[in-house]
Amino acid sequence: MILTRRSVLQSLALTTAASLTRQTFAAPSDSPAPHDPDRPSFHLLPARGWMNDPCAPVYYRGQYHMFHQYNPHAAVWGDMHWAHATSPDMVHWTRQPVALAPTPNSPDAQGCFTGSSLLLNGHPAIIYTGVQTVPLAQATLSDGHNNYRETQNLALPTDASLRTWTKHPQPVIPTPPPGLHVTGFRDPTPFRIADTQYLLVGSGVAGQGGMVLLYRATTPDLTQWQYLHPLLEGQWSGIPGTNPVDTGEMWECPDFFPLGSSGQHVLIYSTQGKTLWHSGTLDPETLRFHPLKSGELDYGHGTFYAPKTQLDAHGNRILWGWLPETRPQDEYARAGWSGLMSLPRRLSLINGDLHMEPAAETRLLRAQPNPTPNRLSSSAQEFSCVLQTAAAGTPTPYTLYDPFGPLLEIRSDPAQAPNTLRLNDLHIELPKPLPAQARLHLFADNSVLELFLDSRFCFTHRFYRSGTLARNPAQPVATLTLPGACRIARPQSFAVNSIWSS
Repeated sequence: MILTRRSVLQSLALTTAASLTRQTFAAPSDSPAPHDPDRPSFHLLPARGWMNDPCAPVYYRGQYHMFHQYNPHAAVWGDMHWAHATSPDMVHWTRQPVALAPTPNSPDAQGCFTGSSLLLNGHPAIIYTGVQTVPLAQATLSDGHNNYRETQNLALPTDASLRTWTKHPQPVIPTPPPGLHVTGFRDPTPFRIADTQYLLVGSGVAGQGGMVLLYRATTPDLTQWQYLHPLLEGQWSGIPGTNPVDTGEMWECPDFFPLGSSGQHVLIYSTQGKTLWHSGTLDPETLRFHPLKSGELDYGHGTFYAPKTQLDAHGNRILWGWLPETRPQDEYARAGWSGLMSLPRRLSLINGDLHMEPAAETRLLRAQPNPTPNRLSSSAQEFSCVLQTAAAGTPTPYTLYDPFGPLLEIRSDPAQAPNTLRLNDLHIELPKPLPAQARLHLFADNSVLELFLDSRFCFTHRFYRSGTLARNPAQPVATLTLPGACRIARPQSFAVNSIWSS
């Protein structure tokens, strides 16, 4: 069963602390559940409990800060807090105290939902969606069990380590635009043009489609915002359903940023179980976004969702995504943990096409190389090779093995259309055929595969060694089928060290 985040639900503050509500929390336990063969060892995840969306990743004073949606009480969705972790290099993490938790009788009484970071007087601030139970007529999110009003809220740090935060007492955007009957109103993300601060909020209208709403800050302290218009609107799929995200009537988790030297921008959002990207131009006069090219960020089956980006210490645009479980809820609830963060992916824009590759910092995880590259010495591994697709003939399939059996099989199919790929039962139409030489890069971490092909196509796959979805040791976990003929060149693989002390 594949779960998305909504299908489960169906200046420093020291100067203004007197007007804010302060919260301080203990760090989540660093004692994970007993040994679990499916638990990843070099991906960021809490020691226990449920996690989903990455929130407000930021590089500040020599440290990377990652926040994420978190239920500290159980490994299932609910009671949304913000967990916090820090890293010197984006791959080795230390868990910090919980950053945000619901405040009783407040706009976030039923949960601190997803948000982003932005700068205020040179310091990171957090803007996030709070949810509170209200009568149905006032709800912006209703799943048949809960009626929530979604509002956009501001929190400021009280220390340079970003460990404790104060909340502004009232929402900074308390309602959707007047006259707009939204299907959702959440996940704020900021961007700047010169000295002007803008904000996008994910939304949509029933029977019309998803959209991202554009706001402009009207006060320097970011407590007042003016609605302008939709930055971009979509079209409803025409497929009826109870969850507007599943039907395309709601876009969630938007992100928007300039990329490259061409002056183009990239818009990212999640809907219908996918995360989509558009590259194009932002009209500086009308503040309307005009997409020129589009695609999917990750072609996995519901295994990469709700991503967020940041700038690293060198100015690179880095992408993070939530990797949910695909096993039954009772199994991950029993395991005591659910969900993990993707590895950092560096983004670039080449001729309008979005390219993605593992951040260079992932090399810091490498241990010893494997003497036989296709024979992996453990279940935590990195593998790469070059796929030569212009060769004639039909080569023998190339199989990558871990200690538990075949992990990845690379095959060729001369009858396959030249602009298609197959990954297991997934058929992917490419905008154009792969080049004669395409690099393949794979990370395997106990129950997750992250696969990069030609720096343009990413595939995340979840698999398990226990439970009802336990892998068949006689069959490959994943089979990649390429058109024409394919040979493997320059294979290499490395064991990968755990990032945790226990």
